[in-house]
Amino acid sequence: MPKVLYIEDNFDNRLLVRRILMASDHGFDIVDVDNAKDGIEIARANPPDIILMDVSMPEMDGLSATRQLREIEELKTVPIVAITANAMEGDRERTLNAGCDGYIRKPIDVDKLPDQILAYIRSRNERSARREADSAD
Repeated sequence: MPKVLYIEDNFDNRLLVRRILMASDHGFDIVDVDNAKDGIEIARANPPDIILMDVSMPEMDGLSATRQLREIEELKTVPIVAITANAMEGDRERTLNAGCDGYIRKPIDVDKLPDQILAYIRSRNERSARREADSAD
């Protein structure tokens, strides 16, 4: 069961993503949190398979949180995907430069989201398997 951590300050957005993932056939285990500081602590204590990160949050924005998550050894390979309404030129590049592995624009495509999340998780698992094989040689 893929473990998803969704860090998002907007309750309605958290509820929407939770409902989308719970209704899918993929059996996601979802933890959502309304601020970056708590999200970092939860990720550190129980590393998820993927982190969905809102970019625009009060106190600590998602890009700052992503940078902090990337400094934690056990979270360095966990995919972090920005979910944001920011669609201005350069926004995608800023999220990737901060350490995000991908970028999903709001409004979320409810039909695609579960498969998008699984694709990021599979990509991580494939990279990890290749690294293990390379280090065994």
